[in-house]
Formats: sequence, C-alpha cells, structure tokens
Amino acid sequence: MEPLTISIILATFLFAAFLKGTSGLGFATTCVGIMAAYLDPRIAIPLVIIPSLASNAFVMIDAGGFFPILRRFWPMYISSLPGLALGLWLLDGGDASLSRGVLGTAMLLYGTWGLWGGKLSLPEKPWLFGPVGLTTGLVNGLTGSQVMPILPYLMSLKLTKDELVQAINSSFTLASIIMLAGLGKLGLFNTEIAIISTAGVLPVAVGIWLGGRVRRSLPETVFRKVVLWLLVVLGSGLIAKIILI
Repeated sequence: MEPLTISIILATFLFAAFLKGTSGLGFATTCVGIMAAYLDPRIAIPLVIIPSLASNAFVMIDAGGFFPILRRFWPMYISSLPGLALGLWLLDGGDASLSRGVLGTAMLLYGTWGLWGGKLSLPEKPWLFGPVGLTTGLVNGLTGSQVMPILPYLMSLKLTKDELVQAINSSFTLASIIMLAGLGKLGLFNTEIAIISTAGVLPVAVGIWLGGRVRRSLPETVFRKVVLWLLVVLGSGLIAKIILI
C-alpha cells in the first residue's frame, strides 16, 4: 500500500476516534464510511477491526458495569453471530457496490434517526433481542457498520447513560472479535492489513483523548448533531455513487 494511502488511513482513524470521543457515536461506522470513499470495503472493513476493538475497550473501561449488562443482553449479542456469518459470506462473494449500498443506507438511516430526535420507545422484551441482534450482525458482517439497528433499539429503552455506553460497546466488542476471526478465515485480514490496523491504535487513543477533552468543555449535543449530519451526507454520497455509476 502506498505511503500516502497509509497516511490518509491513519488520519481517518484519528478523525473518527475524535468524533467518537466528542459524541459517543460509533467509531467503525464513521471510519468505514469515510474509507469507503477511497478504498474497497473489503479492505476498509478489516483495517478498522483492531482500532475499533481498542476504542471500545477505552470506552468500556470508563463506563464500568460490564457483567450486569452482559447478563441482561446476552441473548441479543449471541443472536448477532449467525447474521455476522451471513454478512461476511455476502461480503466475500458479492460485488463491492452491494456493501457500499448497504453501508450508505445504514449510515443514512442512523443519521436521520438521530437528527429526528430518537423519540422511539420500545419494550425490553426477550423476543425482540433475536431480530435486533440478527439484523445488526447481518449489517455488520456486510458493511463493518455496528450501529444499526441495535443502537436505536438500546436508546429506546430506559437505560442510564453509562448503561447505554456499556451495552452498545459490549456489542461492538463481540462483533469485532468475531469479525476479526471471520475476515482472517476469508483471507481478507492479511499481514499488511494487520500491521496498518495495529498502527492505528495510537491515533485512535489520541483521538478519543482529544475528543473527551472537547466534550467536557463544549455542549455534547452540538457535536452529536454535527456527526449525525456527517453520517447522513456520507451515507447519501455512497448511495448516489452507486446510482450514478
């Protein structure tokens, strides 16, 4: 991979981590969404795995309460695994435009839902955990985006801020570990990708630290809206690219 491309990738890691630090929104969705503009998703998705794991770990340690959340939502996390397997299979055998289209749609829905106000209210019922987990796994495996539809569902429940952060990042972490294994088996996570991905942990740590400092000094709602608009624009751009080509 060219040095310029590697530099752009590392800068993308830093920017996506900064946004996560300021707003708490998904690192992988933002990062892969930007990378998909200049890389094949089958390269971008493996690149994000290790930095995504690192960003989730930083946030989970800060939030606390991991085991109560795991006991509460483990059926939803487990149900995401078949979806992940199917999504990875489609990613390996399908056209890259399919991955871009699904990712763009997921980002557009996520951003629009957030800007709409997130007023959704759903019951915390075990029978809902399966469909939410399965669909989230499918979208994740195919696109690398880990937020749809699990984040809107969790935000519709009566969770505290720390519970929400821990619940969504627990999902992100499990999905990233399974994705790492699956991508390795498919041959999409090679030595070069692994080296660049590992090198991305440093800019991710810096980005989250910087974002956290900004979040504490400025209104978080402003940054959340900026990021949501960014996701809407990026998602719309990916969809438009497929339609126009």
